[in-house]
Amino acid sequence: MSPSLGHVARAAGAPPSSATPRTGQRWWQAARAPGAGAPAAPGSAVAFAALMAFIIVSLISPQTIVPALEPFRLALLTGASAVVALLRDAFLRGRPLLTPSRETWVAASLAVWATVSVAFSYWPGGSAMLLPDFFKTLVAFWLLGTLVDTSGRLRSVAWVLSLLAVPLALTGIKDFLSGVFMTESSHVPVQRIRGYDAPLTDNPNDLALMLNLILPLTIALLLTQRGRRVRVLLTGLALISVVAIVVTFSRAGFLTLVITGLLYGRRLFTRGRRGWAVALVVMAVVAATWLPSNYLERLGTITNIETDPTGSAQERWRDTSAATSFALAHPILGAGFGMNTVALNEQRGAFWKAVHNVYLQLAVELGLPGLILFLLLLVGTIKSVGAVRRGTADDPASRDLFHLAEGLYISLIAFAVEALFHPVAYQLYFYYIAGLTVALKAIYDAGSGARTEPVGSAVASKHALRRPGTSKPC
Repeated sequence: MSPSLGHVARAAGAPPSSATPRTGQRWWQAARAPGAGAPAAPGSAVAFAALMAFIIVSLISPQTIVPALEPFRLALLTGASAVVALLRDAFLRGRPLLTPSRETWVAASLAVWATVSVAFSYWPGGSAMLLPDFFKTLVAFWLLGTLVDTSGRLRSVAWVLSLLAVPLALTGIKDFLSGVFMTESSHVPVQRIRGYDAPLTDNPNDLALMLNLILPLTIALLLTQRGRRVRVLLTGLALISVVAIVVTFSRAGFLTLVITGLLYGRRLFTRGRRGWAVALVVMAVVAATWLPSNYLERLGTITNIETDPTGSAQERWRDTSAATSFALAHPILGAGFGMNTVALNEQRGAFWKAVHNVYLQLAVELGLPGLILFLLLLVGTIKSVGAVRRGTADDPASRDLFHLAEGLYISLIAFAVEALFHPVAYQLYFYYIAGLTVALKAIYDAGSGARTEPVGSAVASKHALRRPGTSKPC
């Protein structure tokens, strides 16, 4: 007979109270410490450290700086280390293997439907080759939602992301000032920087997207700090990201930056921080006078597509129309995972370009079911973070959690906007923020339970005094 989970945990030296979940609680659910609603101690420090290393590797890509690191496959090494440490913590100490949430199950359902799509794909072999990359993204989503299990860890991730944005942004600014562009052709008047040499930021549009997602977290940290030096540091980090977003000449990046500014400006104004709101407006006006030459012309192509001299706006409109037509003609099954380029070739000619729109990408590849699942995931994360914002808004003790929730909310809105212009339905951008949102909600729920149902509270006493067969408390 194989030993039980409790026996294994006790053999490893774990105390019985932490080795075996409480009655009625399954081994994969979030564990609680003794006491009503009290959150358990943080999970494996090794797993969390490996997760932080994975985040650093995925954004900075040190192997591109030091080619000798390439054979070590650092992203796989750090990610696998986090998974192994988490599994060990779950099976030997009875720690949660995942954070059960609506978003977790919707993401799992999306993965299942993507897998099913391989069977009816235009090119099953190609879909099968691309699918593991999406699974890796979902593993990162799972790790973030599970291992970021305290507010301290959530702040740590926000700090790491904010600091990692600095080399990304400075590289873009340096290239712009040095005249290092993707193209030097005389017939293309808009020369654009290359981006940062890493998978998530290797072109200017992706660089702007990543910086736009991190920026609200940097501002959230700024609003939680009381020390002047730290606030100056974070203000500098935010300004560097703003400048870098502008010099990418990304139209989607500019629109998202404006929306981020409006959302934060409105919230600051309505909460009595009118000085901050006025300062934000003044900074925006001053910054507008320093915009690069022909930047306004570039932005003008957002509404006047035919004036884009590079032809990219016209191409994207053509691909959007073709993708919409294909999705309407194939509402259920689509073309299969990763096959939107092949489907568009069939629809509007062989240009071998993907549609730059997350929602259409999903509709073309996974049909209406895939699009609905993703929208449920996106809307679900926004609702979850909204619940945390409302629950912590008037609680001084939850000030930090409130600002982090607001930062994640604005990051989600930022992605929802930029998703209209990027083919990144299965990449890490959204799933980083979604994973942190799952973690945030779990942290809030655990803390809320501890505050609202303490041992010996009036509510607990009321239920304890109620006896079967009585209509009122004794």
